[in-house]
Amino acid sequence: MDILTLLKAALLGILEGLTEFLPISSTGHIILMEELIGFEGPKGKVFEIVIQLGAILAVCWLYRVKIWHTVVGIRRDPVARRFAANIVIAFVPAVVIGVLFHKQIKEVLLNAWVVSVALIVGGIAILLIERFAPRPSVKRVDDMDWKLALKIGICQCLAMVPGTSRAAATIMSARVFGADRATAAEFSFFLAMPTMLGAAVYDTFKNRASLSADVGGIVLIAIGFVLAFITAMLVVRALIGFVSRYGFGVFAWYRIALGSVALSLLAASRYL
Repeated sequence: MDILTLLKAALLGILEGLTEFLPISSTGHIILMEELIGFEGPKGKVFEIVIQLGAILAVCWLYRVKIWHTVVGIRRDPVARRFAANIVIAFVPAVVIGVLFHKQIKEVLLNAWVVSVALIVGGIAILLIERFAPRPSVKRVDDMDWKLALKIGICQCLAMVPGTSRAAATIMSARVFGADRATAAEFSFFLAMPTMLGAAVYDTFKNRASLSADVGGIVLIAIGFVLAFITAMLVVRALIGFVSRYGFGVFAWYRIALGSVALSLLAASRYL
């Protein structure tokens, strides 16, 4: 294994950690970057699955106190019980749609053209929501009710289109339905835990034939996993304060710019 391949794995791990919890589509970035740098990791999608797991475990670690209080208090604390129920309710729509249409989504939508268009459309949607979202009425995740959780969960299904962004779908829908920026982002973090863990387990099962004891593949996966974990920790810690002060507009313009550049490059490549 050459040093260039190791550097590519490191770059993708950092990219996963940077983008997973921002409303800019980690899947879209990984697809575009793999195509740009010509990365060929282990067979199947094992590399992508594991580095995504590294990012989600970073959030689990950062919010370990809240998770623990919810688990131990679920029987006697109505706030913990309501919070846990909201996460389950928001999680269910993605499970149903994912199981029913997983194969079609992977085969039809997982390409750079779809990602590029989705980045632009999502960026425009964020700008509109930032401009016209109602005055926030929900300012803590513990104050959310099951109806709001269900609406967010249904909107999360939009993220199955690569380039849309799970974070964008959940955060922006929460904003539309009355949550403030910090609450929307926090709920998106918590909802990511079962959603992404479930997706990782499901994808691992689907790609189980690709799993092997190849030492080179294991090294690439380990590098990507560790860097995704570390980078995601740094991003999540900073995001709440950033969006509370500056909003999501910068991410919208970034999406539009990236999608436009990607479309231009894809169009140009057809004539080269």
